Amino acid sequence: MPELPEVETVRRSLAETVVGKIIDDVDIRWPKIIKHPEVEAFSFLVKGQKIEGMGRRGKFLIFYLTDFALVSHLRMEGKYGVFEADHAIDKHDHVLFHFTDGSQLIYKDVRKFGTMHLYPLGQELTTPPLNHVGPEPFSDAYTVEHLYQALIKSGRKVKPALLDQSIVAGLGNIYVDETLFRAGVYPERICSSLTETEVEKIYHASKQTLSEAIEAGGSTVRSYVNSLGSIGLFQLQLNVYGKGGKPCPVCGTELVKSKVGGRGTVTCRQCQH
Repeated sequence: MPELPEVETVRRSLAETVVGKIIDDVDIRWPKIIKHPEVEAFSFLVKGQKIEGMGRRGKFLIFYLTDFALVSHLRMEGKYGVFEADHAIDKHDHVLFHFTDGSQLIYKDVRKFGTMHLYPLGQELTTPPLNHVGPEPFSDAYTVEHLYQALIKSGRKVKPALLDQSIVAGLGNIYVDETLFRAGVYPERICSSLTETEVEKIYHASKQTLSEAIEAGGSTVRSYVNSLGSIGLFQLQLNVYGKGGKPCPVCGTELVKSKVGGRGTVTCRQCQH
């Protein structure tokens, strides 16, 4: 699933390719992707709208139109691409936005899990699905104190807690594994047992990991590409994710793969206490 760095990279590439374009028509080939409003209303409302800008909230893309905000979640396999009018449509092309200049923005999704919500401008952050999303990792609201208070009150293990989007937006399986490795914290630690110093390490490790991943264009560990068709390169810098059985890059101990909160997890049991 694309996480914050991948979605931010998609946002940046879409800002280069679709901002300023006017939607002439929309072809919805898999209606279940449209969650709000009804499909017919969605189609009617987006016609004639200009894409004024691109935003992001956690793992969600936000298309800022003339009068509306289109909130899009890529889920497991969703991706956007810009094509000419004569592009051959395939079975995984589910929502096609046709622009007045003859080009088209196509939402592709092999698993069909992606979602789109359309709201009047100003309502997108106060209605589902964004109304329960926590602070952005690079916002003023994301502080050591916020993270400490959110974790210390929890009886959960630290990894599932960090995956909770109401605590911090955008962290997913890849970057939680990498964050906890950098912080030296074992993923099965109970949150209430963490010291303030350990939480501070998690805080700084999360920001550093995400910053480096954004700079590298995200991680392509399965099928992720941005809207220009380019892959990410941060997978070349991963320390633990997907590397169970390999030596730890710090101490050489064999990395252990396990399940924590139902999610595949890789840990160095020497470096992470």
